[in-house]
Amino acid sequence: MTARDGLASALVDLQELAERLRRDCPWDREQTARTIVPHTVEEAYEVADAAVAGDDAKLLDELGDLLFQVLFLSLLLEERGVGDLAGVARGIHEKLVRRHPHVFGEAQVDSAGAVKKRWEELKTEKEGREGIFHHVPETLPALLLAQKVQRRAATTGFDYPGPAGAFADLDDEVEELRAEPSGDELGDVLFACVNVARHLGVDPELELREASRRFVRRVERAAELAAEEGQEFARLPLEEQDRWFDSAKEGDRSSG
Repeated sequence: MTARDGLASALVDLQELAERLRRDCPWDREQTARTIVPHTVEEAYEVADAAVAGDDAKLLDELGDLLFQVLFLSLLLEERGVGDLAGVARGIHEKLVRRHPHVFGEAQVDSAGAVKKRWEELKTEKEGREGIFHHVPETLPALLLAQKVQRRAATTGFDYPGPAGAFADLDDEVEELRAEPSGDELGDVLFACVNVARHLGVDPELELREASRRFVRRVERAAELAAEEGQEFARLPLEEQDRWFDSAKEGDRSSG
């Protein structure tokens, strides 16, 4: 059996399993696209978490959970007579070929940035999408939503030419927040932070998650260091807690 045959067999087996569960399991029979989607979103986050953590075994497992979500939602389409898994696969195949004319056609691009720019142009030219902010779902996580609308605006030329402009805008927004502490001004600061991240070529969602992990790791280590000296971290004044936190941070940086 070739690798291609093995892949086809595995996918058919999983499809048949989804059909069996849909038919014979009381819980699966009751599900609709609306009730399944929250699980799909959860599985996508678990895939992202495993990938960022570099845990290959967990990633392999979580990708299976996400793949089953795709199969199950495709099966619901099939039941309504409006599509199936084969249609899903063919649709994304055609879309990717269409959006990569530099691979499958004569177009020439010389950088990842040029590919992304051309990608947005093709959505308008070939797919009939109208308006600057077409197909931007407001249900996206806030950081991703901000990143996406900024990228769309940038396709019109409404963008800083480099990181310096984004940093200057962030400074301005921070000053406005200091002058008028409010939710609106804080939102502007967060939006400006996402813009800086975009210009630096980093993902704000991933970086914020990593910063949160670092914070948890360092606070826990600070509590351990305090305990080694017979002190209870939670009962210490802030100045002492901060001293232990600085020690934990220094150790974390050294080990990194």
